[in-house]
Amino acid sequence: MREVLAEAAFQLFLERGFEQTTVDDIVARAGVGRRSFFRYFPSKEDAVFPDHERCLAEMTAFLEMRGSDASLDPVNTVCDAARLVTRMYAANPEFSVQRYRLTREVPGLRTYELSVVRRYERTLAGFLRRRYADAQGGDAPEGALRAEVIAAGVVAAHNNGLRSWLRSGGHGDADASVDHALALVRTVWGRGGESERAVTTVDGAEGSSADEVIVMVAPRGAPLWKVVQQIESALGEEA
Repeated sequence: MREVLAEAAFQLFLERGFEQTTVDDIVARAGVGRRSFFRYFPSKEDAVFPDHERCLAEMTAFLEMRGSDASLDPVNTVCDAARLVTRMYAANPEFSVQRYRLTREVPGLRTYELSVVRRYERTLAGFLRRRYADAQGGDAPEGALRAEVIAAGVVAAHNNGLRSWLRSGGHGDADASVDHALALVRTVWGRGGESERAVTTVDGAEGSSADEVIVMVAPRGAPLWKVVQQIESALGEEA
């Protein structure tokens, strides 16, 4: 019944427009009463995004399952969790593209969508806070800040890749588009990225001999821009 109502609602939104469609119109198209609609959806906006509650539940379960394994990189884990949203969209490309276009046209739907995105972000940040608190022996403010920043980065990168795929009309590989964007988060914040920033080696730089190696050491966790600046400075001095 939930799917029947969602399909009826969405078709009416496309035919008549979101603002012009009422709940009475939706239940008439679905052949049910108003009570049935509100049993599944608190509002018309919820009927546009019928699958997010399930996806949020799946993400929460995924993170709970991974949370007990301290050997897993928490940044990789939240990136993998974000890909659950990608799969949800990719499961029905035509519907996802139509919804994306409808959301761009209706400010109220855009606001609703942002509230849903924020719920995903809070879920990811909560997982990261717990992991960093366990690692540091308490809920240190720095760990909480790190969790919020990384979660926001994961959501921003994921949405960038997903919207690129949606703007293409749902053509191509949605996972590849999202993975390309998430790679930046993994590089900057993941364990591999941190270790790479700790010691950086530049081999075969322009203006140096082929076997010349420049080694630059930076504090773990130093901003990436500062590391690059130091590398460029070292190369300039060598030249």
